[in-house]
Amino acid sequence: MLTMKRSLLLLIIATLFAGGNVFAQEDWGSGEGGGQPEDATEQENSEATTPVVRDGLYDKISVKEKQILGYDHLREADIFWQKRVWRVIDTRQKMNLPFVHPEEPFISVLLDVIEENKDDVNIFMEDSFNEAITIEDVERSLNSVDTITVIDPETYEETTKIVKNDFNWMSVTKFRVKEDWVFDEETSQMLVRILAIAPIMDVIDENGNYRGQRAMFYAYYPDFRPHLMRKEVFNPMNDAQRLTWDDIFEMRLFGSFIMKESNIQDRRIKDYSTGRDALLESERIKEEIFEQEHNLWSY
Repeated sequence: MLTMKRSLLLLIIATLFAGGNVFAQEDWGSGEGGGQPEDATEQENSEATTPVVRDGLYDKISVKEKQILGYDHLREADIFWQKRVWRVIDTRQKMNLPFVHPEEPFISVLLDVIEENKDDVNIFMEDSFNEAITIEDVERSLNSVDTITVIDPETYEETTKIVKNDFNWMSVTKFRVKEDWVFDEETSQMLVRILAIAPIMDVIDENGNYRGQRAMFYAYYPDFRPHLMRKEVFNPMNDAQRLTWDDIFEMRLFGSFIMKESNIQDRRIKDYSTGRDALLESERIKEEIFEQEHNLWSY
């Protein structure tokens, strides 16, 4: 009997202590000044509203871990023959459609590289690399300014306003590439090295008339190459095998035509040929480079 009373007493004491702890926890969580800090609560709410998701079935790390393939060292004594050419990449050709992919066109890639690496990349006004410019100079040339006349419907007074037009990436329809072709005696092969890439922009006057084209800037390719290696290119055949812009240029996965070769009068092809003759002249220069390598071999 005594043992039963003792057990009942211990059970009542344990129940009271447990209830007190529960009440204490409830008071700590619901009272003023209690509970979690407000910053922690706001952080949890923000994390709940912006969930971290992955757009795909797996993490893509191949581009992040990719290492740049350096060029072989060239000695002047080993260069037996050299030809400098300028070629044009027309984005309207089917092979060049990745250059104008709406999600990330190549002109946007170049501008992003310039913006993110101002101290590491060099851009110039001309392909001779004499006049360097900054990203601020490029931005001023991108955004055009129009002057319009506004009429007040009540007083019929005319006022002049200046409107700033945003840059339209679709106005860039071509890219100019400056490159050197050399024959290296040490390796007995013809090599090509890109020196500069220039986006060519359509010029439209204030009346909406087409006034021609101009080079926005000349990007020094050796500086841009390490950064272009981190930028993916859309592959219409396989989304799992994305290339980078460095692959596009180094593997020559683009269509183009030659617009100029180094000559004594510094003339472009269009200065002495037009139409079909200009295309034939471009093909002649291309065949000349190919035959130059072929003729240096003896069988």
